[in-house]
Order: sequence, then C-alpha cells, then structure tokens
Amino acid sequence: MKKQSRRLFLGNATAFSLAGFFGLMPASAKSKANKKGDFVHHVYFWLKNPDSAEDKAKLIEGLTTLKKIKPIRLARIGEPATTNRDVIERGYQVSWLLFFDNLEDQEIYQTHPVHLKFVENYSNLWEKVVVYDSVDV
Repeated sequence: MKKQSRRLFLGNATAFSLAGFFGLMPASAKSKANKKGDFVHHVYFWLKNPDSAEDKAKLIEGLTTLKKIKPIRLARIGEPATTNRDVIERGYQVSWLLFFDNLEDQEIYQTHPVHLKFVENYSNLWEKVVVYDSVDV
C-alpha cells in the first residue's frame, strides 16, 4: 500500500469535494460522495508509550486488519500533521478515519468479530481513545 501524507490526503479530499460541487465528478462517483446520511467515525489514539515507534507500528498494523470489514466505504490511518495553530490537537499518535453509508453499517462494524478481536489484541497499547461520530446534514 502506498504511503500518503496527511496533507496530500486532505488536498485530494478537497479536490474531490470541489469536483463534486462544480459537477466535474462522474455520476457514479457523485452517488457515493456526500449523500445525506453518510456516517463518519473518527478515532484518535493516545499510546501508553507515546514515543515508542514499535507500539505505533503495532497499532497501525492492527488498524490495517480492520480495513477488510465489508461495510467500511473508506478508511484512512493518520498521524498528527506538522501544522501548528492554537485550535489544533496534536497530542494523539494515530487517527483512524472511517466512512460508512449509514449508522447501521457503522454498528455492523462495531460488533464485527474482526473489530472485537482488534480491541482485544491491541487495547493494551493505548492510554486514551477519543471518538468523534458525525452524520452528513
């Protein structure tokens, strides 16, 4: 899998959104982008050993296993960007961003055996987890 910087990811996401806004996106892509009811699940992880590259790599390895859960429409693993403004939280080590078609698909993900196994196998790595769930308006 090709590594992508957060800046490139955000730039691509912005371009994709603008293409949809200006009608430059193919009809098939428009139907999947920003339809009402989309469910976004964003998880931030603070590691018990925040300076441990090994623990961070293990967590990323575990998150990668979750990508095979069927209801996930889009998944991204990130780390804090180098931006520095008062409103930016940069204390976490890893983020996990998921897009689902709806709340029901997200609930399938939450109870999926692969997700439950991930929590069992990797929760010893983190000290704190913060989740932001939102729906498209």
